[in-house]
Amino acid sequence: MAYSMTGFGHYEYQEGNEKLTAVIHSVNHRYLDLSVKLSKKLSAHEMQIRNQIKQKLSRGKVDVTISYESTGSAKEEICYNPDRAKCYIESLRSMAEDFGIPDDISVTKIARLPDVFEIVAVPEDEEHLEEMTRKVLEGALAAFLENRSQEGSRLVCDLNEKINEMEQLVLAVEEREPQIIEEYKSRLRGKIDDLLEDTQIDESRLAMEVTIMADKLCVDEEMVRLKSHIAEARSTLGSSGDIGRKMDFLAQEMNREANTILSKSTDVTVADLGISIKTLIEKIREQIQNLE
Repeated sequence: MAYSMTGFGHYEYQEGNEKLTAVIHSVNHRYLDLSVKLSKKLSAHEMQIRNQIKQKLSRGKVDVTISYESTGSAKEEICYNPDRAKCYIESLRSMAEDFGIPDDISVTKIARLPDVFEIVAVPEDEEHLEEMTRKVLEGALAAFLENRSQEGSRLVCDLNEKINEMEQLVLAVEEREPQIIEEYKSRLRGKIDDLLEDTQIDESRLAMEVTIMADKLCVDEEMVRLKSHIAEARSTLGSSGDIGRKMDFLAQEMNREANTILSKSTDVTVADLGISIKTLIEKIREQIQNLE
């Protein structure tokens, strides 16, 4: 399955009064360029997030945002300071003895004294947050990959159409090649007739000249390699995994063969066909840039 490097994914995950929202979007890039933005509460889990994404993606400029919301109040608990309470009690008893006054110490009275009780924020359950982060990212990645898959399928269809069109142009060059030699032979014979008039033409010498020219104009090897690259490209588009780099290499090789065909050609028809082939290759290379 082919994936486009352009994609978008969104997912929300909620447990109780806590909600996480993950958004992923990407554009094409030669390598994996990953940018992660997190709510402060989730910053400790950035490495986990990066590793989770790298298991699924290999190319693209990818931006990931995960936000945290809580509709409830902050978790707090009331704690008392036993050391502080003990100091108060000992001091109060000592005061009662020193001044001969009744010892009427009670829990209620001690509780009212400063710093005996305090409200403390409950530490975050990091394992719970890590699990929530994993789940919301998993959902966003699934939506993201589905989006990239759909776009990748459209790209593959378009590329296959262009490859089929290029194959037809290559076949047209093959059909035209024998005609070029025959036309060259006729033109050469006509020129020799004009020059020699009634003198008989040396057919063996004419055949030699035609053979030499045919060898110079021959693009059989280039055509064989070009058809091989076309077959390989079609096979690659039907495979799965990281196909973008392989397709880019094949497009470069196709372009090399098309340039050689153009450089050898002295025929207007073949030149036009060669230019059309190169134009298609450039369009293919543009589309390949969006494939992972």
